[in-house]
Parts: sequence; C-alpha cells; structure tokens
Amino acid sequence: MGFMDKAKDAAQDHPEQVESGVEKGGDFADDKTGGKYTDQIDKGEEQVTDRFGGGDGESASGDSGDAKNETGQNQS
Repeated sequence: MGFMDKAKDAAQDHPEQVESGVEKGGDFADDKTGGKYTDQIDKGEEQVTDRFGGGDGESASGDSGDAKNETGQNQS
C-alpha cells in the first residue's frame, strides 16, 4: 500500500478532520491573497471535501476517484 492509499484511507476514516483542515487551508489562502480568489478557493475546498470528506471514497457525482486518461476511460 502506497503513501497515497494510506492518505486516502486516513481521510476516509476522519472526514470531520479533513473538512476542518481544508477549511483552515482555504481561509489561510484567502487571507494571503487578500480575498482576490475567494470564489476559486471556495470551489477547491468544496471539491476536496466532496472527494475526501464524505468518508465513502466517492465524490458527490459518484466518481470513485479512479484515474482517467484524456478520453475519460479508467487507466487501471
């Protein structure tokens, strides 16, 4: 099991901590950019939380997060 697999498992086991960390990171980035990129930062926070904060390994769209090539097909 690689590092990324372990990180994903840990994130899935602790979704509240993921959400809290993502929120803190977004707030930090927003502060450092003077609010110039608030919409983009919020969108990124939402995507990360949907992907890793749900605890089931699937995003809100039902995507399992498998890597896809440029044609949209799974690479595995």
